[in-house]
Amino acid sequence: MTNTETTIYQAAFELVQKRVNSVSWYLLVGFFFTLIHWTTLEAEMTVPKTLFVVMDGIPTDVIERVATPHLDQIIARGGFTRAYVGGEIGGASQSPTISAVGYQSLLTGTWANKHQVFNNDAASPDYQYWDIFRMAKAHDPSLSTALFSTWEDNRTKLIGDGLAAAGGHKLDYYLDGLEHDVERFPKDRAATNIKAIDGYLAEQAAEYLLAKGPDLSWVYFQYTDDVGHRVGDSPEMDAAVSFTDGLVGTLWAAIEARQKTLDEDWLIVITTDHGRDALNGKGHGGQSERERSTWIATNSDCLADRFYATPAIVDIVPSILAHMHIQVPDTIRAALDGSSFLTC
Repeated sequence: MTNTETTIYQAAFELVQKRVNSVSWYLLVGFFFTLIHWTTLEAEMTVPKTLFVVMDGIPTDVIERVATPHLDQIIARGGFTRAYVGGEIGGASQSPTISAVGYQSLLTGTWANKHQVFNNDAASPDYQYWDIFRMAKAHDPSLSTALFSTWEDNRTKLIGDGLAAAGGHKLDYYLDGLEHDVERFPKDRAATNIKAIDGYLAEQAAEYLLAKGPDLSWVYFQYTDDVGHRVGDSPEMDAAVSFTDGLVGTLWAAIEARQKTLDEDWLIVITTDHGRDALNGKGHGGQSERERSTWIATNSDCLADRFYATPAIVDIVPSILAHMHIQVPDTIRAALDGSSFLTC
């Protein structure tokens, strides 16, 4: 029972206690229960939507130390928690703390021993473990989807957009592949091209989110990982995190604008795909605590206790499914390695 319903029931009960005449009582109780019906109906008509965002290669200690005012706004609505990638150390699910491995664990809710992505080549993903977009389209083909990514392989290889082996579904909208456009975004050692692409993607994604409001969207930002590989732990890395936080703020502003005028219930989940080594922050891929240590930020106000008990990246997909009320085949759900950290 919602707080609104509880308040209405209490009001009705108080009226009974006052012993109003029977005709008035029946009229008033009828009015209150009609109100309850319409309140419940209105809640059911609110459209759930989800945006998940990856800020690449930011270990927990860095995101906690660097000022991130835009993330903080989102967290103030929901919560922040330390999380992990890499599966079970020494177990069958142990997974390299490498970018594409993390993305696929995020997309499928499974570890590498299932989805079969062990490096950034992503040569042979096992598409029998469905990605979240395939789950959404199988549940309801009318659900609209969108992707904004600085790395084209997220769509072509990991999701397998349009591939028969991956279910044949296609994203309704995508913007990626800009890393190949060297005329608009010339490459250099400082990865300023990637920074520019991330910025452009944020602008385009915000415009699309505001105008179209797709049901399920993914935005991927790469710049922070490129800086980390080049200079490691440094003021420059901190600045890259601050820059990307600003991009998240651009997305959040678009969502906020829609929620103020439309009956939409947006879930935003922001995370990273891996940490960094403890030596100097330039590398990752192993199973050290810092390489495995990640984080999750969200605006959800219905977080279960387990959200604050170090969830895994594979818990994000089940949480999105819960928020979106997406039903998946029993065999697909049984294969998930994670579980929802939401209570509603």
